[in-house]
Amino acid sequence: MTPAETDTPSPPATRTAAEARATAESLAPAMAARAAGYDDGGTFPAADFAAIRDAGLLGLMVPTRLGGTGSGFAGYAEVAMALAAGNGATALIYNMHASVTGALAAIPDEMARALGVPESFFGMRDRVLQAAADGALYGVAMSERGAGSRLSALTTQYSRVDRGWHIRGHKTFCSGAGHADAYLVAAKNGDAVSHFVVPAGSPGNPGLRVEETWDSLGMRATASHDLHIDLVVDEDALLGGVEGLSLLVAQVMPQWLVASYAAVYVGVAAAALANAGSYAAERGFARLPAVRARLGRADAQVAAARQLIREAARRVDTDPGTPETNQWIWRAKLVAGETAAEVAASMLEACGTAATRRGNPLERLYRDARCGSLQPATSDVCADYLGLAALGKDPERDAEVPRW
Repeated sequence: MTPAETDTPSPPATRTAAEARATAESLAPAMAARAAGYDDGGTFPAADFAAIRDAGLLGLMVPTRLGGTGSGFAGYAEVAMALAAGNGATALIYNMHASVTGALAAIPDEMARALGVPESFFGMRDRVLQAAADGALYGVAMSERGAGSRLSALTTQYSRVDRGWHIRGHKTFCSGAGHADAYLVAAKNGDAVSHFVVPAGSPGNPGLRVEETWDSLGMRATASHDLHIDLVVDEDALLGGVEGLSLLVAQVMPQWLVASYAAVYVGVAAAALANAGSYAAERGFARLPAVRARLGRADAQVAAARQLIREAARRVDTDPGTPETNQWIWRAKLVAGETAAEVAASMLEACGTAATRRGNPLERLYRDARCGSLQPATSDVCADYLGLAALGKDPERDAEVPRW
């Protein structure tokens, strides 16, 4: 069953990155209280997003001139870590929304024009961003069965038609499917890979159909169902107005395809540490040196991972697209995924068998944390990227298999 809506009033809309972080932290306790119910039913965390929307956090990455907070990547990372400390699944859906708004907002007009985008793009971009500030929720439809997140291996196709673009294909792992107001859809036309902003339309829209397939080990409340697409979208739905930009952007500025997940899993690891500390103290075995040692190691791991996220995020904001910044992005994803899994497993062991029972927060956090290394880019892919860089090679050009 879906948890009941909370009667707690939402805080006012935020206007600075610091206020946004404080707002996210204030929402986290109520989210944590609802998390078990959403996890058990595998249902979309509707009350969480009602609070997030009312607090203005859907407009976090939207420029202030369009009614948003105007936050950069560092501000997003702080909000994502705070939300994930309440419910990792909610933070993961929020990450997908921020991936759309953040990618659109972060491209300077000069850079966009240098890439050859038409002037019509800027109006389309502003409409999408302003809708987010007004409460629209966006999802990402990129991954496919058999292809994962590798853009070059997609089977979803698009073609030009009289009224715009015809998109046809099937997506999987689409977080928030059936609840988003629009989706960022990746598709191919020959060798060109492009993204489109596709409105969800009415629930009965036959061109955009949700198949409820999500029944997973962890992150069960993300509603990451399959999305079947066969529809025509307007001309300006093509992101950037130029075909084939997607692979270039993924290679040059990979933060939204790689590092944005990292903040979520650091928040999950922090929640596992906090819950284990409370549980051990309540049960009286925090006096055991072995238990305290596990808590101490976890504390150091979470603190180190958090600082790594902050350094990567700072570099994204101040020096985006450079090889050095991109290395920090891949480090952040690798360390966050492995830290979450290791910390959650250790905390579960520290608290004993009773903590593995369904309904115990540590059991859910363990399952959620285990997904971090599996989300794109997986830990092995991240480590391979960093290994090539350590050998003095170009991680994109010198990889035998295309990463994207």
